[in-house]
Amino acid sequence: MAAKKPVANTSTVAATPNATETVEATTTTTNTTTTSPNTAEAKSRFNAALDEAKAGAAALGDEAKLRASGYREDAKARGGEWSTDAKSKAGELAVEGKHKASEALTGLSRVIDENAPALDEKLGPKYGDYARSASQSLQENARKLDEKSLDELADESREAIRKSPATAVGLAALVGFFFARLFR
Repeated sequence: MAAKKPVANTSTVAATPNATETVEATTTTTNTTTTSPNTAEAKSRFNAALDEAKAGAAALGDEAKLRASGYREDAKARGGEWSTDAKSKAGELAVEGKHKASEALTGLSRVIDENAPALDEKLGPKYGDYARSASQSLQENARKLDEKSLDELADESREAIRKSPATAVGLAALVGFFFARLFR
């Protein structure tokens, strides 16, 4: 074992040039002369355990990276499938919406056409002719809508927006207002 010896030191109380007081301070020093064989074995075991823990942590990190890359690839594949499914479903819904819009225009045309004789009687033949021409115009637009593909309609929409962007913004605001009122 190590032996402890008290050592007497004298030092000044204040670190100023005029300090005259001294105080005795005792400190103990430890002398180690021999290392126990058990201590060396404990240190080597501790270092071996530390190295093993580092290797285990590195292996876990590698395994986590491998699993993460597998999950990433799986998510990409699933995302691609879902994207394809969503595109096909959106295309089907767009065609169905186009057909329903065409039917709605045709129905509105019929209602206006059926009410044209009543307008002739109540307001005069001039207003009845306006109603008939509006009915024919709606019927033609419904037919054109049915005949065109979605790509043609998208191209025509882009062209119309380029020609008059202010009208496009106004129509978008109007449609937004109607949807807001509809779903209120």
